[in-house]
Amino acid sequence: MKTPLKLLLCHHGTGGALAAEALAHEFAVPGTTTLIHCLVVPELWAGMQGDDWLNNASTRDAFGNYVENMLESDAKREVAAVASRCAERGLACESVIRFGNPGETVVAIAGEVDADLVVIGSPRKKGEEGLRSRMELEKLVRGLKCPLLVAPHP
Repeated sequence: MKTPLKLLLCHHGTGGALAAEALAHEFAVPGTTTLIHCLVVPELWAGMQGDDWLNNASTRDAFGNYVENMLESDAKREVAAVASRCAERGLACESVIRFGNPGETVVAIAGEVDADLVVIGSPRKKGEEGLRSRMELEKLVRGLKCPLLVAPHP
């Protein structure tokens, strides 16, 4: 496989994402490869208003703002961490944060940046903590115009 000039790394801070990042670094060449960190906030968060237990509009709005701020803070922290690790290795790094369906969004971003390779982590094992917003692999395989590499679970 030729050296990827634009490597799209899907990373949201999980163990699988860290394994994907380690694998991406094996393929990346300092001075040649640009690592594009793709963080997709799943659309399931859009409806997170607490309507079932919050009983007035101002409380629902405050809760919605709280959730939005937490998601933004988490995303910024992940972007900074990936960028820092890339800088340590002398790799150019860009980031793209989007809200939407993970599979469809990754396909769209890969096309926009003209990615040469997309690297993702394996799904979490049963019993592991964390949100289970599964990446629809069939959408990726059918939609991507470049190779997809799935890092084995750590």
